[in-house]
Parts: sequence; C-alpha cells; structure tokens
Amino acid sequence: MGVHGVKAVFFDLDNTLVDTAAAGRRAIEEVLLVGPYLLKVISTLQSKHHYSEGQARIICDKVQAKLLKECHDPAKMCITDLRISHWEEAIQETIGGEANRNLAAECYFLWKTTRLQHLTLAEDTRGMLTELRKGVRLLLLTNGDKQTQREKIEACACQPYFDAIVVGGEQKEEKPAPSIFHYCCDLLGVQPAECVMVGDSLDTDIQGGLNAGLKATVWLNKAMTTPVDISPVPHYIISSVLDLPAVLQKMGHKMNAKLGTDHMAGSNE
Repeated sequence: MGVHGVKAVFFDLDNTLVDTAAAGRRAIEEVLLVGPYLLKVISTLQSKHHYSEGQARIICDKVQAKLLKECHDPAKMCITDLRISHWEEAIQETIGGEANRNLAAECYFLWKTTRLQHLTLAEDTRGMLTELRKGVRLLLLTNGDKQTQREKIEACACQPYFDAIVVGGEQKEEKPAPSIFHYCCDLLGVQPAECVMVGDSLDTDIQGGLNAGLKATVWLNKAMTTPVDISPVPHYIISSVLDLPAVLQKMGHKMNAKLGTDHMAGSNE
C-alpha cells in the first residue's frame, strides 16, 4: 500500500477537516441572540442589567477573543471551568455588577452543545478521505483537551474514515513535539519519511512535521495570502483540503522525474 512513496497521511482536525471556528462563532451568536432558551437569558439580563442586543454582540466578541487567546493547562483547571470563566468574565466586563457564574455556565453549556451540532465533516471531504484511504493509511492527529476533542470527533462522526486517531491531550507531548508524530508512525507501522502532515497551523502542524522528519508538510491556508517571511516553510500550500490529492499527484511526478534522472546518471557511469 502506498501512493507515490507516501504510505500515510496525518490530518489535523480543527479548521482543517472541520470548520471549528465557524461553528464556534455560530454557536456564540445563537446562544446570545436567537432561540427560545435565549429568551430566558435575555429576560434575565434585561431585568437585572438592562441588557441590549448591542451588549450581546459585545459579549460574543469578548468570548470569541478569549477562546482565541486561550492557554489551557489541564493540571491547573479543567476545560469546562476555564470556559465558564470566559463567559463569566465577558458578561461582567460588558454589563458590570456582580459575577454571575450560573448564567455563565448556562451560556457555556448551550454554546458547547450548539457548536457540536454545527461541527460536520462535509460530504466532499468524506468522499476524498474514502478515496485516499484506498491507497494510503489515514490518521487524525489533533491537539487539545481529551474530552473536548473526543466530543468533536464524535460529533462530526469522522472515526470510520481513519485507521487511527491520536489526541494530543492523551499523550505526554502535543504537536509540534516530534514524539507524538513518531508515536503516530509506530501506530501505523510506517516511517516518518513515508508520511505527510496536513494542517492549518504553521506552529504546530507544519513545524511538527518538519521536526519529526516527515516526507512532506502541507499547509492549509484558506486565505491564500501568504506572508513574505513565512516561517516555518511548508513543502506545499493549499487553499482547500480537497486539493490534497493533486498535491500527492505532484509529489509522484517529482519522484518519478528524480528516479528518471538517477537512472540516466547511472547509465552514463
């Protein structure tokens, strides 16, 4: 088994295979702006703090910003407590008054449930994974809290498309540490030089693949506005995960060309 010298492809999950950021944004807006549950939240805030839709928008923005800057140490605090704190702080910063932990917890759990409902593995992505798996082994490699990532994996029902799933929060080290990549290689019975890493993060996916000595790294850059001083430098850049098969094909052409050159050199000696 193998395609063009590649025996395995490692995929990142968040914002690579599934659009976690978009699901989170939709969930935040639904938590504070729509739905029958929110009538209760809005009513509570209006009666106690003269809550308005404008303030709801500010809370949305604040929570989103806190999520983006989040640094989670599971040894110090569980992810649930940390994210309830995000909501608690955002509400208090916007509306003032005493902290409302109960309201923050209600908002968090509704946001979490709603986000999971919006996490889907697109039909065309499923089709691509199914086709790829006919020629190479596939592994899902995601950083993050064990419970949170396992819930996402379950929600988007991606398990059947992979030969193995590795969650960073369950390992001693996460991406970009070489150890987790080598662990993945051992799971699949392949060598680093036979593997490709695909992901949206230069710092974890691309740097990690380079650190581990993988055959190639593929950076998913949906914006396709590449900085001049990009670092680390990926082997390939794509704007959609659906472009991966074409990249593997290109790798095959390069390898065949090299083999042809080596053969010519050998014949002339």
